[in-house]
Amino acid sequence: MVSYRKVLGVGFLYHDMSIRNSACIAGAYEHPTREAPDKSTAQLHAEIARGTLADAGIEKDDVDGYLTAGAPGWLQGLTMADYLGLEDLSYVDTTDVGGSSYISHVGHAAAAIKTGKADVVLITLAGRPRSASGGADPEGGSTPAPGSAFEDVFGTSTAGSYALAAQRHMAEYGTTPEQLAEIRVAASQHAQHNDHAMHQDPVTIEDVVSSRMISDPLHLLDCCVISDGGGGLLVVSPEVADGLDRESPVILGHGEAPKHREAGRMDITYTGAVESGPRAFEEADVRPDDIDYASIYDSFTITVLETLEDLGFCEKGEGGSFVEGGTLQAPDGELPFNTDGGGLCNNHPGNRGGMTKVIEAVRQLRGEANPEVQVDDCALALAHGTGGNISIRMESVTLVLGEEGYL
Repeated sequence: MVSYRKVLGVGFLYHDMSIRNSACIAGAYEHPTREAPDKSTAQLHAEIARGTLADAGIEKDDVDGYLTAGAPGWLQGLTMADYLGLEDLSYVDTTDVGGSSYISHVGHAAAAIKTGKADVVLITLAGRPRSASGGADPEGGSTPAPGSAFEDVFGTSTAGSYALAAQRHMAEYGTTPEQLAEIRVAASQHAQHNDHAMHQDPVTIEDVVSSRMISDPLHLLDCCVISDGGGGLLVVSPEVADGLDRESPVILGHGEAPKHREAGRMDITYTGAVESGPRAFEEADVRPDDIDYASIYDSFTITVLETLEDLGFCEKGEGGSFVEGGTLQAPDGELPFNTDGGGLCNNHPGNRGGMTKVIEAVRQLRGEANPEVQVDDCALALAHGTGGNISIRMESVTLVLGEEGYL
């Protein structure tokens, strides 16, 4: 069998199909709640939709595209479109790749706009895992995956699987717990300026490595929070953006890449970002060194470390030394990251933190981040999501955004 990639060439991204400059993010809203025992998930979606549209200055009746994932009901998109009263939709997408879903949605929305399927696309995330026992949304549901019967019986857990990746990275490259702790320290330095963050107190490296062990070598402070809440985005055509009295960062590049067990040959020292990153950078026509600010999915500190390497901000195996000395701290670090406190300190709504990564990137490009962590002259921002589990199966999605008018 002949591979179409070999026939067409590895660089199969056609420029006439690129979404570069085809769409803008006109609305971004983060729900302020972190625990919502008295609200339904659908109600949170509605409040988020209202806040997102208000941020952009657009009416609900103007929405002609809708995207969501992990929403209540069997027919998620149809159920939520009905609940939200979205009556004139021409495009609906419920792609679900875990925590990276909502970064995926931004690229899909831009593609829909590029091809004329929609002009104003609303994206909403909401969840209530903190209000539910066991960390699962009480209104959600899941069917066991084909591999569950072979994996779950051995007692695998999310934290345990990420700990395997951390142990392997340490064995291969000499990474230390103290280096992983640098990531939590940076996030906490930013979270102290966020009134909504779940953990606002700055921590030290010693605080992290002396916190309770969850799964060796990951300590409690190496792990993200569990929170209710959510957020929303409004992706619009450049023509719509031009008519708004709102700064609308432009979508420059987008890349996706799944990674799985490969029949047992899986290397857990890297993520799908090794493929999603180059795809996004190529489409945006920029390099990692050009990025002014980065939102990196931080389910665990090891997630960030491997992602930084895989996206090309440093060489493979050098992530530990790269994050030392305040590299990730805003506003003056070499690569300021997660200036809202991220999933480690701020929130991780519905266990799908990709949404908030885009929201904070939009804030940075608009100059609306907290003044203490606002990156000077922020013109290029990256948002990256990790869905699933980096030691089993996962999807990486990378998004490159530019300030309004970026060329």
